[in-house]
This record gives sequence, C-alpha cells and structure tokens, in this order.
Amino acid sequence: MFDYSKLDTPEALAHIFHPRPSLAREPVLGALNVDFAVDDGTTLACRFHLTSNTAPVILYFHGNGEVAADYDMIGPMYTEAGMNFLVTDFRGYGWSTGTPTVTNMLGDSRFLLRECVDWMARNQYTGPLFVMGRSLGSACAIELCCREKELIKGLIIESGFCDTLPLIKTLGIDTKGMDIREEECFNNRAKIAQVQLPTFILHGSRDSLIPAEEAEKLQATSGARSKEFQVIPGADHNTMIAVGGTGYFTAIKKFIDKVTGASSWRRRRKTFRK
Repeated sequence: MFDYSKLDTPEALAHIFHPRPSLAREPVLGALNVDFAVDDGTTLACRFHLTSNTAPVILYFHGNGEVAADYDMIGPMYTEAGMNFLVTDFRGYGWSTGTPTVTNMLGDSRFLLRECVDWMARNQYTGPLFVMGRSLGSACAIELCCREKELIKGLIIESGFCDTLPLIKTLGIDTKGMDIREEECFNNRAKIAQVQLPTFILHGSRDSLIPAEEAEKLQATSGARSKEFQVIPGADHNTMIAVGGTGYFTAIKKFIDKVTGASSWRRRRKTFRK
C-alpha cells in the first residue's frame, strides 16, 4: 500500500477536493441509484445509466467539483451509443457520506470496482467492464488498472494527469513547504507504466489546468501494448464533450469495440451471413 499521508494534510486536501452535496437524488429516466456501504459506515453513491444486459459497461470516476447528478444529460448519450455507464461519487460528494482524502478515494475505488462487479453479476449484466476516469478521477482509473487488472477489460482516461506536483502547484499548494516527492503523490506515472490493459487517452488541446503534455507523458509511459491517444482540437479542461460532440462518444465506443472484437472483420462477416 502506498502512503499518501503527505497529500492527506488539511492544507493539501483543501485544494485537492471540493466536495459538493447534491439534492438531485431522483434518477433520470433509464437510470438507477445504487448505494454501497463501506465497512466504516460510509455510504458511496452511484448512478447507473443502463441500456442492455449484454452491452459494455463503463465504471466512471468524475472530476473534482463534479457529482454523479451532473452526468444526467451525459449518461443517456453513453446508453444511446450502446454502453452502460456507471458513474460514482467520492466521499462527501453528491449524497455520498464521509470525508474525502486521497487514501479514502483510492481505497474506495477498489471497493467500488468489486461491488459493481458483484452488482453486475447479481443483475445479469454480462458485458465487458471498462474503467474510465476524468481529471482527478483518472487517478482512480489508473489505480484500478494497475492493481485490479483481472476484473477489467480496458482503461479510458479523459483530461488525466501524469505527474502530481505540477498539478497541485497549479491548484495553489506550496510544494516546497511540504517537502514532498512525486513518489509520495498519486504516482500515476509509475502506476500506468505497470498497466498492460488496452488504453485510450483523450485530452483537450487547450486544457490549461492539465496541459496536453501530461496526456502525452501518460501515453509514452503506459505499459500497454495496445494504446491510443486522441487530442480534441479547441477543447479545454471542461469542454471535451461540448467541442467533441457525438464524435466523443463514437471514439470511445470504437475503442471498446476494437478491444472486445465487436468491430473485427470476423464479427462483421458473421453478422453479414446472418
């Protein structure tokens, strides 16, 4: 287990996390709220946007300052593209209880993965599981694909970061006063080097919070033999979907189909013969 105590100080946490409660507990049409109870009494809230029991499943970790309900308009776009979309909330976000820390966030991500896999099995959702993380949530996705790879088919990163120190400096944290090394942070660079699952990295060309160079470093460092990298021209940190439009979802589904073989010539030939 990594020691994240230098990030889990009150001063650092005040810049890393911006928890926001949500009163939007009523799910939109086609969605389902699922709450998971952690052993310490914390409840982790999830909203599942479901389309088909056999469709691919994306377990999604959102960015800082966001909550699951923010994806009520986006979730249906995933389902329309043929993907089940399971969006989770960090502790203290949405209607999740507890207090967010780096240690809790990464530990909860492993817990949520196992709980979601069990939930899928109980409810007969048999599609392949992909993990996706946006911005801060990219740390959760990389963590899972590094440590729980046997449960996952592939990794998708949107607006993710490779090195923590440049990011937390941008967020206003005095890293010199912390006496902290990159190895004592999220350590995404070292973790993604161990990830061998198929990987798709998306980033905005005009992202000023996490520059596209961070995505390039993730791509270069990734241990995956099959990896793709796509920059969305004109998109900044928070406008990936607005700028990318339907092409954003098409690119994700194309990656998933490639990994699962759904777009292979053999599958197309079999379908044609039917």
